[in-house]
Amino acid sequence: MNVVDAPLASSELTSGRLPRFAPVIAGVVALGIGVLLGEVIIGGGLAGTAVFSGLAYLVLLPLWYLAVEGRRAAVDRLVTSLVWGTLLVALVPLVSLLYTVVRHGAPQINGTFLGQDAFILALHQPTGILHAIVGTLVITVAAALMSVPLGIFAAIYLIEYGAGSKLAAAIRFLVDVMTGIPSIVAGLFAFSLFTLLFGAAYRSGFGGAAALSLLMVPIVVRSTEEMLRLVPNELREAAYALGTPKWRTIVKVVLPTALGGIVTGVTLAIARVVGETAPLLLIAGLTTKVNWNVFDGFMTTLPVLVYSSQAKGHPEDFDVAWGAAFVLVLIVLVLNIVARIIGKIFAPKTGH
Repeated sequence: MNVVDAPLASSELTSGRLPRFAPVIAGVVALGIGVLLGEVIIGGGLAGTAVFSGLAYLVLLPLWYLAVEGRRAAVDRLVTSLVWGTLLVALVPLVSLLYTVVRHGAPQINGTFLGQDAFILALHQPTGILHAIVGTLVITVAAALMSVPLGIFAAIYLIEYGAGSKLAAAIRFLVDVMTGIPSIVAGLFAFSLFTLLFGAAYRSGFGGAAALSLLMVPIVVRSTEEMLRLVPNELREAAYALGTPKWRTIVKVVLPTALGGIVTGVTLAIARVVGETAPLLLIAGLTTKVNWNVFDGFMTTLPVLVYSSQAKGHPEDFDVAWGAAFVLVLIVLVLNIVARIIGKIFAPKTGH
């Protein structure tokens, strides 16, 4: 038996199949072609070499598979290469952005930079961004406290109570409209509302939180609605069969099952608004001191500090802007990590 099967497995090259390292060989050849074409056509450069190499790879590898393994294998390799190619193209600006922020921002991080505000009492006193960190966290938490419960309860109504009703359809339409509202419009609304209520001189972090909540609510509603829609109806029916009231079924069965996705949606909503600048410039303003009172006084956030620092144009202000941008990226990273941990802890346990 082994003697008969041995010739069939002796060589992949002679059995109509390319070896596993064929993509590597095609990649090396494509790289050489890309370097050659890049030098001849555009005079070299990393970007030109990468583009020509990628195009050569997309042509060479499928043609090689077409000649040896047939049309199906060639199409499979072409689609696979396109998928990986688009992934790499999408990662290029992301990696470049992160690298630039880390390279310019990380050297600015120290105890003084993080633990001191920008209120100067002496001529050569070093400044920090503590006031912006506090403002970002306070305003974001306030916005989340306003928008997350509202968004989750609205999604519960749309899925569990208002399915098929005209009110639910109207709410969905309004949520879709709010999803596309520019942030500056939300800021103008909050500015106008608080100006009418408290006067033209009123500035506070609460007004900024109200503006950000307008941007968060539709994201929380849509993400929570989709997660609740994915919960199998069998779970609800089993709870009803045991005599469990509807509200208790939602609290004990539906929400815990969809908790991982809900937390992810809330995190995306927070990440969406934590970098907003325009609404906070209008209603929260800019200050150099730490302000813990969200209901009164100017309150600076990291995005506003980045904008105002780079607008000054001085080298030391650019350093402050890069450092603040680096801290903002770290805050978003920590939020995503916490969301992952919470989702894994509270996600329903599966077993066999």
